[in-house]
Amino acid sequence: MIKVIVNGAAGKMGSETVKAIIREKDIDLVGVCDVQNVGIDIGEISGIGPQKLQISRDLKAMIKAEKPDVVVDFTHPNVAMDNTRTILGSKVHAVIGTTGLSEKDLKEIKELCSKNGVNCIVAPNFAVGAVLMMMFAKTAAKYLPNAEIIELHHDKKADAPSGTAIKTAELILQAEAVKGIPQKKVKEIEKLDGVRGGNMDGIHIHSVRLPGFVAHQEVIFGGLGQTLTIRHDSLSRESFMPGVLMSIRKVKDVKGLVYGLENLL
Repeated sequence: MIKVIVNGAAGKMGSETVKAIIREKDIDLVGVCDVQNVGIDIGEISGIGPQKLQISRDLKAMIKAEKPDVVVDFTHPNVAMDNTRTILGSKVHAVIGTTGLSEKDLKEIKELCSKNGVNCIVAPNFAVGAVLMMMFAKTAAKYLPNAEIIELHHDKKADAPSGTAIKTAELILQAEAVKGIPQKKVKEIEKLDGVRGGNMDGIHIHSVRLPGFVAHQEVIFGGLGQTLTIRHDSLSRESFMPGVLMSIRKVKDVKGLVYGLENLL
């Protein structure tokens, strides 16, 4: 039995994770943390009936009391690293779904894993279809190196661009054909600042934030007389749960930091 604490359990992703874990026979939810709804049974928040698990805001104390194998973190970019330090410093494996981590953060996480003898999976996106989209984009970039990314999320998402968009751009840039090829051959004049989106080493990324969206992304490649669009849509947060559960089950067997769900497929 894998003992798990969910941090950020009162949020939308955390609540969905709670529901997913409770359905699994080999995973035991031993604790829930959040800064909101403290003292309330997580079953009330998740709509699954009483679970005899009250929300606490003290992650470190809960880890000490419950001795989990894994902590899953779906919180906020502003506190993601502090939470990760607490988890790994307590010598517990971590599955981090909170986006907004920088390269510097990932380097620190790698060092913390080594120092404490534990593992950490950081996944910009837990939807298997989204991971396949990123992998297909990396393949396409070998033949069509000019690409732009449009990511669309709900209006409550705190960071932009999304972690998925950044990871996709990184994979595209790893493709051999992209290296050394200029993305634009003309000098652009922006009549409205930022209208071309962000520029990540020549790849333009556009972020849309509107009510009604969950998580969506399309990668558009342009070539001589043709375009190729690869798109993924998460229509509900249930789409992320197979990836979250897979990460919980596999984190003890990986080595150190694993960045991206594609490394588990």
